Amino acid sequence: MDIVRNSGVKQQRRRRQIIYAAVGIVVVVLVTMGLSRLKPAAPSVERSTVWVDTVKRGPMLRQVRGLGTLVPEDIRFIPAVTEGRVDRIPVLPGAAVKPDTILLELSNPQLQQESLDAEWKLKAAEADYKNMEMQLASQVLAQKSESAKAESEYSQAKMQADTDAELQKLGVISENSLKVSNAKAQESATRNQIEHQRLANSGQVLEAQLQLKQAEVEQFRALAQLKRSQVEGLHVRAGTTGVLQEQTLKVGQFVTPGTTLAKVVQPERLKAELKVAETQAKDIQLGQPASVDTHNGVISGHVTRIDPSVQNGTVTVDVGLDGTLPQGARPDLSVDGTIDLERIANILNVGRPAFGQEKSTVGIFKLEPDGQTAVRAQVQLGRSSVNTVEIIQGLKEGDQVILSDMSRWDSFDRVRLE
Repeated sequence: MDIVRNSGVKQQRRRRQIIYAAVGIVVVVLVTMGLSRLKPAAPSVERSTVWVDTVKRGPMLRQVRGLGTLVPEDIRFIPAVTEGRVDRIPVLPGAAVKPDTILLELSNPQLQQESLDAEWKLKAAEADYKNMEMQLASQVLAQKSESAKAESEYSQAKMQADTDAELQKLGVISENSLKVSNAKAQESATRNQIEHQRLANSGQVLEAQLQLKQAEVEQFRALAQLKRSQVEGLHVRAGTTGVLQEQTLKVGQFVTPGTTLAKVVQPERLKAELKVAETQAKDIQLGQPASVDTHNGVISGHVTRIDPSVQNGTVTVDVGLDGTLPQGARPDLSVDGTIDLERIANILNVGRPAFGQEKSTVGIFKLEPDGQTAVRAQVQLGRSSVNTVEIIQGLKEGDQVILSDMSRWDSFDRVRLE
């Protein structure tokens, strides 16, 4: 009987062990499953390193910003009219100039010799013209003399024919003598007519020959004038009042025709040439108000030109300056420009985040009421400005959001501010 009791105790003990093991296994599985479903601990972020802004409702001024430089409205490029070598540079960039101010002095011995040759050829052509004019005038005088002689002979022959006609009526001379007188008179009339025609033709010939010779003289005069202007062009003048902005040549340097020798500008007439990102330039219109910061003052202005092409991802926008230029404003000065697109009366807006484009949906960390935790929220953005952006959906007035770059915590939906 004792043996039977001991075997029963052993079976009960084994049954308890099996139950305990099963319970332990179940507990381990449940704990493991629970731990796997726990969210990772929220990372800590120093509050001083993030930019927090409050969502508000009210007016918003849409603006775009661009960097650029001040450029002159009127630029006079002075090209070389002939080839030459730089002999002297009397004026350096930055100097005030007048129209007759000599900027450069060039030399070209061959051109100077050609100019002298052209002058001598002109003088020779003018002398030849005078000589021909005198010769043709003498020929015209000789023709006038012949015409006058023929007219006199015709008058005498006609008078003789008329006299013989009267005598023949009286029977003093024969009819044959009258015929001879009439024939001489007719011959003199014909000759007189021919000489008169020759005189008229000689005047036309004189005029035609003189015109031909005058054309040759004018050709030589134009060549001489061209050479004189080219020689005069060796003394490069400003041609306008302003400031010499650029002149990069050196003494002894050889230049060819068409080479830009200098650039003269009017420093009191400047405009801003801004480079605006192509994604922000689509709403810019001519005449929109703008302001230009020269880092020594802000000047008001308006949009005067929009480049139709895109270069390196930017659009060039010219802003005419309406205000007085501050001290120190000069060409090529770096400036910041802001263009006003539109003023919106009443919208939900917040500071522009460091990420995301307008009219897109982005994840933004929104602070919870305790102010210690921020949770990621999907926010739909609308129209944007330089420093603000419109909120379409995802936030409400009074919400506080983190606008700093939080890309380091993209794998977390919650952060803790410390």
